[in-house]
Amino acid sequence: MRMTSPDIAAGRLGPDLLAQGFSDIHPPLEAHEALVEADRCYFCFDAPCMQACPTSIDVPLFIREIQAGNPVGAAKTIFEANILGGMCARVCPTETLCEEACVREAAEGKPVRIGLLQRFATDHLIEAGRHPFERAGQTGRRIAVVGAGPAGLSCAHRLAQLGHDVTLFDAREKPGGLNEYGIAAYKATDGFAQAEVDFILAIGGIKLINGRALGRDLHLDELRESFDAVFLGFGLAGVNALGLESEASAGAHDAVAWIADLRQTRDLSDLPVGRRVVVIGGGMTAVDAAVQAKALGAEEVTLAYRRGRESMNASLYEQQIAQTRGVQIRCHLAPRRILAENGHVRGIEMERTRLVNGRLEPTGETVTIEADQVFKAIGQQFRLEGLEPEAAGLALEGGRIRVDAERRTSLPSVWAGGDCVAGGEDLTVVAVEDGKRAALSIDAALRNAALTTPEQAVSAPAFAAAAR
Repeated sequence: MRMTSPDIAAGRLGPDLLAQGFSDIHPPLEAHEALVEADRCYFCFDAPCMQACPTSIDVPLFIREIQAGNPVGAAKTIFEANILGGMCARVCPTETLCEEACVREAAEGKPVRIGLLQRFATDHLIEAGRHPFERAGQTGRRIAVVGAGPAGLSCAHRLAQLGHDVTLFDAREKPGGLNEYGIAAYKATDGFAQAEVDFILAIGGIKLINGRALGRDLHLDELRESFDAVFLGFGLAGVNALGLESEASAGAHDAVAWIADLRQTRDLSDLPVGRRVVVIGGGMTAVDAAVQAKALGAEEVTLAYRRGRESMNASLYEQQIAQTRGVQIRCHLAPRRILAENGHVRGIEMERTRLVNGRLEPTGETVTIEADQVFKAIGQQFRLEGLEPEAAGLALEGGRIRVDAERRTSLPSVWAGGDCVAGGEDLTVVAVEDGKRAALSIDAALRNAALTTPEQAVSAPAFAAAAR
């Protein structure tokens, strides 16, 4: 994505400042620091931190293993619950999950740094080039997993571990989903997303096919005929539009695509950015876009949100990151009109809002913010070219795929998880849990089928071995 406006240019900062702005936001702990931090854990019997983790990682156990000088054991404990524990240690909002639930947070306002301890352990094992698990005996069953993001990778790995053969399809050139294309570069540095994918695939039994999109190259009915089960984990392809005048002007575009472009740019000094940038939205994507625009050299970056700070999906911690890096957060401003001149963005007209009896209302008062670039980060939507969910037999709920507690869809032999399903929290760690739950459900369904129709399946002992 390259801009043509004279106020949008590349190379605003030198290499040293660029490196500083995109350096690892949470440098890893040294071995001694990890031991000191592990000593702070109370190893609570009821472990509220574990209860707060969507993947139910045994936090006290892995911290105790670090304390005992066994980071490999700690990593295995983590990976048993969350095979993407390395990325989750980097991008999870631990401040609102495990660390918020930490007893030391309640007692002292300073929780055990669980996320950094998790990264210490998982990095140790990944860098050692050792995969902690082995495949069970092959079952002869074949499963198609559509989408190589967190949900799909989690599902594929658990199925392969249970002995099934998995074909993993992804529409993009690289696997990883939002871990590769959608996370701020300063959160996952040094090509970690691909290193983690390589680690996951090292278990064997997973065939990765890139450049194949559902609805374009793949068709659900054909997948159901060719495979014993199908898992859908393709995320959200559509980006919500602002619906404003001049939205198609140069310099007005969606934050998700811009972040993906940034993540795939080899030389950040080649990536253009405006002098004055406005980001519309209040979630993690909005913060990531705003902070990275500032890191590329934008002189003024404003994050505008239609409600108050307390309603932003981005955590207080993420908001603080934005502010400490020079982003101005302005609330109770709703976009009304993009101002353009000669086809290029020149500003955005906002209307002040207020809460009346709990409802957001416009005030009629407008504010104009000068801008060379306007990013929309107001959420994504379920949309796949060539796929009509209802026609395919997939029931929807709230515009996404409806699933039950085991991530089964309304269509027999089809499961789904991650951002594309209803009720999700749009978090990497939740997508990982979805994939894991679906894999266990798929395995159970195939095992039950083997017991009832032995002529069409492998033997029951094979499935019993795979389940152990």
